[in-house]
Amino acid sequence: MKKFNIRKVLDGLTAVSSATPTQPLGVRENDLIHETLQSEHFQLCKTVRHGFPFQPSAMALDPVQKLLAIGTQSGALRIFGRPGVECHCQHESGAAVIQLQFLINEGALVSALADDSVHLWNLRQKRPAVLHSLKFNRERITFCHLPFQSKWLYVGTERGNIHIVNVETFTLSGYTIMWNKAIELSSKAHPGPVVHISDNPMDEGKLIIGFESGIVVLWDLKCKKADYRYTYDEAIHSVSWHHEGKQFICSHSDGSLTIWNIKNPTRPQQTITPHGKQPKDGKKPEPCKPILKVEYKTTRLGEPFIILSGGLSYDTVGRRACLTVMHGKSTAVLEMDYPIVDFLTLCETPYANDFQEPYAVVVLLEKDLVVIDLAQNGYPIFENPYPLTLHESPVTCCEYCADCPVDLIPALYSVGLRQKRQGYSKKEWPISGGNWGQGTQSYPEIVITGHADGSLKFWDASAIMLQVLYKLKTAKVFERSRSKDDKPSTEIVDEDPFAIQQLAWCPESRVLCVAGVSAHILIYRFSRQEVITEVIQLLEVRMQCELNDLDSPEVGGDQTQVTHTSSSSPSPQATAPQTRPSTSSNNSDHTRDNVPCLKVRSSSLKQSPGYQVELVVQLVWVSGEPPQQISSLAINSAYGLVVFGNSTGVGVVDYLQKTVLLNLSTTELYTTNDPYQRQPRSPRKSRQPSGGLCDINEGTATSDDRCKSPTSDHRDNSFSRSRSSSVTSIDREGREGITALCFCETMARRAEGGGPQSAMWVGTSLGTVLTITLSLPPAGEQRLLQPIIASPSGALVRMKGGILRMAFLDAAGVFQCPPYEQWYEPNAAEEERTRRRRGGGLVSPCGGGGGGGGGGGSGGEVERDSQFAVLCSEKQAKVLSLPSQTCVSKHNITETSFLLRADVVVLNSGACVTCFCANGHIMTLSLPYLRPLLDVNYLPLTDMRIARTFCFSNLGQALYLSSPTEIQRLTYSQEVCENLQEMLGELFTPVETPEAPNRGFFKGLFGGGAQSLDREELFGETGAGKAPRSMAQHIPGPGGIEGMKGAASGIVGDLARTRMALDERGQKLSEVEEKTAAMMASADSFSKHAHEMMLKCKDKKWYQF
Repeated sequence: MKKFNIRKVLDGLTAVSSATPTQPLGVRENDLIHETLQSEHFQLCKTVRHGFPFQPSAMALDPVQKLLAIGTQSGALRIFGRPGVECHCQHESGAAVIQLQFLINEGALVSALADDSVHLWNLRQKRPAVLHSLKFNRERITFCHLPFQSKWLYVGTERGNIHIVNVETFTLSGYTIMWNKAIELSSKAHPGPVVHISDNPMDEGKLIIGFESGIVVLWDLKCKKADYRYTYDEAIHSVSWHHEGKQFICSHSDGSLTIWNIKNPTRPQQTITPHGKQPKDGKKPEPCKPILKVEYKTTRLGEPFIILSGGLSYDTVGRRACLTVMHGKSTAVLEMDYPIVDFLTLCETPYANDFQEPYAVVVLLEKDLVVIDLAQNGYPIFENPYPLTLHESPVTCCEYCADCPVDLIPALYSVGLRQKRQGYSKKEWPISGGNWGQGTQSYPEIVITGHADGSLKFWDASAIMLQVLYKLKTAKVFERSRSKDDKPSTEIVDEDPFAIQQLAWCPESRVLCVAGVSAHILIYRFSRQEVITEVIQLLEVRMQCELNDLDSPEVGGDQTQVTHTSSSSPSPQATAPQTRPSTSSNNSDHTRDNVPCLKVRSSSLKQSPGYQVELVVQLVWVSGEPPQQISSLAINSAYGLVVFGNSTGVGVVDYLQKTVLLNLSTTELYTTNDPYQRQPRSPRKSRQPSGGLCDINEGTATSDDRCKSPTSDHRDNSFSRSRSSSVTSIDREGREGITALCFCETMARRAEGGGPQSAMWVGTSLGTVLTITLSLPPAGEQRLLQPIIASPSGALVRMKGGILRMAFLDAAGVFQCPPYEQWYEPNAAEEERTRRRRGGGLVSPCGGGGGGGGGGGSGGEVERDSQFAVLCSEKQAKVLSLPSQTCVSKHNITETSFLLRADVVVLNSGACVTCFCANGHIMTLSLPYLRPLLDVNYLPLTDMRIARTFCFSNLGQALYLSSPTEIQRLTYSQEVCENLQEMLGELFTPVETPEAPNRGFFKGLFGGGAQSLDREELFGETGAGKAPRSMAQHIPGPGGIEGMKGAASGIVGDLARTRMALDERGQKLSEVEEKTAAMMASADSFSKHAHEMMLKCKDKKWYQF
């Protein structure tokens, strides 16, 4: 009769309701460890977004505040000021932004969307919010114009009409310009949508309206009629005024520019085709591509600038997009890397009726932002201080390290300085608005991004900023195929064979390990000295499938075969590259065998200061089958070991002795008496996936899966051979792959001698945790001479779902980091290296209870020779007590979904488990008792890019790739959320508006100069009446509430800044009073002199003067 087990029943009940963890009977947490982390320590919120705005569609500039705004096709807004001042906002509708307009020096921004809505954003708070919205019901918005220092916004529509909006109240005026009144009988057909609106620089009462068909109308606002109509055969794309208001220039669809005199509507004064071939017989030039935008900017001392985008001739097939700068007789054609979305000219004055004096051009490209210096010869570009090169090559993986060693960022910065390009403009970056935040966060943070071209970028992410420090190119280690025909047949991806897939990094020792998509592993050391490596050290590893996975049962004995030289030598030479092809088999069917996917370069390699390659490990083809990609990776600088795993098995490499220690299939890691031992299974046998997760990617994995680029769409849909055992080829093929690896110092059982023992823990896709014990020789010279002994110790525990994370706490609940070695200069003198290798640089967590933080204090007698192992799988978390291996607590995290990422992190004074679930939930669990502390439905998994790049780090920090070009950072710490308002930069700063241009004596005497217009009288309700209610719907925004929240959270800093602003205002007011008094005295003096002159000349005749 089978024995009844009550614990299994209780475990089943817990699986149904995962809200409470299960603890063994007789264990009370108050008797052991008091957990310091509580639910009030956690709060989830977004912090900042870095990178280039994905799919930009519009741009605007505030020339006084010196702020730049970019809108995107997904309704996002990015606002940039000085380096470190940037902000991200999102329209709720998600419709594309078609136009942006700043209220210059007012701290506000108007956005027009493709869903025919207009929004007013308040920029006077750190997190901008919408104050008002207006949704047009009958007409589609095509163009908007807001004159400088005006509160009336002109809105042009697809029907050709123009409506006027009061931006203070966001209500429509009754004043409307109808298309039929604008053109009257000048055209028999509809003129098309409005493509341009602007007022005459010298007369605010005259409005120029450009229609798509080629008609331009000069409209008199007061008289409500058209003064002139200008007709051209070609469609219009843009219009720009000369500052004197007597001429304007139009760009057309045939690549021509027409310059018009406002009082001569019959024909253009001048027609230019900048890129057209001029026929000798005087005929019209050949038509070119449309000129999408033109700007006409004047200078006081020289020729005007005509700047345009597009207009190239049609015979320039394949030529890149260009910006053309015409200045006098010179024409400069500036090629861009990507198509041009928009451009704006930066000028010395915000007033349209003065000489513009352009000094730079901001060019928004599809994937870049470029600022060109117009004042220097050759038009150099400014060095861009924003982190907009994140997507220079597609991002394939991320690592985030908060609270890293303080000397690490300066070290990376110093070697990165040598990589900076030359030839930039010598002037400072012109977009310099806003102020930095006053945050108190001082710990250093580093983000590492791996890219599809094999490069890695190290970023300084401290204090919610992001600046590139250093770039490493791993592809330099390999030979590059010069053409597609020359591509080796051994590559397992069609493109991007160097793409980075996994990272393992030890910040303390600065040892870096990188795994690529071609089943290759690179081990790097950091050095401040330049070296020339004559021969790159290479190991080739042959990892075979399980016995039944191959047709021939006799090949099992070759599973540990490696193609390196004898490991008995203390410093073996790498396999010579020229001998590698001879290892392939010579069967008649030319089956590839023992051949790596990439060819390591045979020539010497000059390695600059920074990360320098020490060893290359490559998995080779086996009997015509390509090697499986690396699914997990770990490195330990104290042991000098690298361990890697895939769907085949696990391999351990000693990178000091350049040898392979271990190369076993997953089955061989089990011992004969393991309760969880699994018999080898053929991949031909079907296996039911666990947990109903096939909705992410249904179907069967084929050999074609290995022939896709990691940057292709297929990669996003078949994510991760290591993250979810239910959706990967590992499970579908019936193999038990390696999904997690961890080096540690564990407590051995008393029967085995007790005390700390070096070990390596292995987690599999079927939820098994296995251990491998390590026997290390003494440090120093013995470490380089004697071999390390690695012994599989069998399975320890079995969990639901694949293993994601393993970590350790000491007996008091303090997080234990793995042992590591302090960094030393690898290219230093031999004496220095010998001294460091003798053990002076090793740090062991068991020796002094090291680690970043703990779970709290002990509540009673705690054994000091014990520790806790924290295990997290795709479905549940467990805490084991070591060396007894008893389960302290267990928590079933999810039943209907699965975890994508799990980490053990340090926050405040405690450690916790952080989880990101495929259903979008972010959760935290206490340690060691796994109490739920936070559960927020944050982000449903809509894109596998998020799952591939999501990272948790210490101190409540996390990030992920929110789009192909942007990183979104967030925090789950209540303390960081409270201080976030202080850390964010100020967008709006009090700046005096420049004085209007002086009209001059004669212009004032004879009525010249700019003519003002009382728009309130013309467009207000008293003068124009009310607009029909059905025309547009007003929607009040939440901006006021958000502003109050922001003010409340940053009240101390705001009060200090307000006090300073009041002091400055008082000083400015006193200066104004002094100037006013001086002007009054000057006016009195002028009056007296004028009166005396009048009396003197009173009785004189005209001929007496």
